[in-house]
Amino acid sequence: MRILIVTDAWRPQVNGVVHTLEVLAETLAGMGVTAQFLTPQGFRTLPMPSYPEIRLTLATRAMVARRMDELAPERIHIATEGPLGMMARCVCLARGWAFTTSYHTRFPEFLRARLPVPESWSYRWLRRFHNAGKTMLVATASLGGELSARGFTNVRLWSRGVDTGLFTPSRRGDLGLPRPVFLNVGRVAVEKNLPAFLDLDLPGTRVVVGDGPDLARLKTRYPDVRFLGVRRGEELACLYASADVFVFPSRTDTFGNVILEAMASGCPVAAFPVTGPLDIVADGRGGVLSEDLRQAALACLDVPRTAPRERALAYDWHNCARQFVDYSFPRDGAAAARAP
Repeated sequence: MRILIVTDAWRPQVNGVVHTLEVLAETLAGMGVTAQFLTPQGFRTLPMPSYPEIRLTLATRAMVARRMDELAPERIHIATEGPLGMMARCVCLARGWAFTTSYHTRFPEFLRARLPVPESWSYRWLRRFHNAGKTMLVATASLGGELSARGFTNVRLWSRGVDTGLFTPSRRGDLGLPRPVFLNVGRVAVEKNLPAFLDLDLPGTRVVVGDGPDLARLKTRYPDVRFLGVRRGEELACLYASADVFVFPSRTDTFGNVILEAMASGCPVAAFPVTGPLDIVADGRGGVLSEDLRQAALACLDVPRTAPRERALAYDWHNCARQFVDYSFPRDGAAAARAP
């Protein structure tokens, strides 16, 4: 079985969308499914205004159609609503090819944080984009309910996984920093709401791991915070395990893969009670949710470190891939894609 995944988010970007799609492809291969990718690689691109790490593809519908013909997939999944996603959607609709989509980013909120564009306009456009597909996949039940209430149709849950072998409490060590250590990992950008964490009056040390357009400004504004830049692999896993609390101040993430990585490392999570944290940490076993983020962060110091690890073990990449296959290759054939 071959499936084409169209995504505007791709290497060298470091974010949850890219990570999810990379791990998904690896897992699908072990299930006999070949994931092919149509990405900005191979096209001319230009940097996104205010966020140069994101490259916008300069491609025509004919160029995208030609690439899709060359790959000749059995199924098509459009993962993002950027230029490539829009062109691929146009090709599918013009040719009568079925496709599925996924909702990874709160694009209306992302755009509103940068430009005076009403969220209602963006949601109207997104409804048209996604409702044209057979199925729209979302990472959490709360997000699915919210989008259904906004008029999105055929919404289905597609959960996530975490590498519990890489992210494990056994990597805990001494960071050489005054404790307690309060950690955040992710893009350093306005939509991540980092000042809500960095403005907190907390004991010990605050650490931020990641890169992004706001890094230089925040380093200047918060000279007492340790900004470590991008970390990967075992080095990142050691940071998670060695921190005392993971603070997740975002109010707009659709899931938060970093939440699972922290929890798998035995690090309790402090967050606002919003989509993502509500679904992953809802029962309190993975950390503490509160509109008072400082209270949540301090309360996490009393959470047994075995609790978040146990919660994270419920998330498995194989189950994530199986859900994706079931929606892409349904047994009843309801979402049959084009004939090559």
